[in-house]
Amino acid sequence: MFAPKNAFSGFSVNDLDAAAAFYRDSLGLAVADGGMGTLRLTLPGGAEVTIYPKENHEPASFTILNFAVEDVEAAVDALNERGVVTKIYSDGDLMGGMGTDAKGIMRGHGSEIAWFKDPAGNVLSVIAA
Repeated sequence: MFAPKNAFSGFSVNDLDAAAAFYRDSLGLAVADGGMGTLRLTLPGGAEVTIYPKENHEPASFTILNFAVEDVEAAVDALNERGVVTKIYSDGDLMGGMGTDAKGIMRGHGSEIAWFKDPAGNVLSVIAA
């Protein structure tokens, strides 16, 4: 019988120290030693994600984490102030030929959303809650 007690997700990075600093210092999330050379990232709401080092890491070609926020523009401003670049897509780069504005926010196609990358090149987003 399949009866899991819990579930969690994970993703790889090429530099665990850089990942720890980014998620802790730039995003303000709780980062702890996950054992066996991994990190445990606690997300808003309490879910946990495992970050593990991978020598031949290749960044995910899709969004691996979405952070729901009340105000995407304010979140983008706060990220930019911390040195996080949000404009990673241009017109036509997104599905259906959509693009983002000068701040990197896609508007007018459902929820406002802006994407950014972690130091390993994995794609993250802030999206209107």
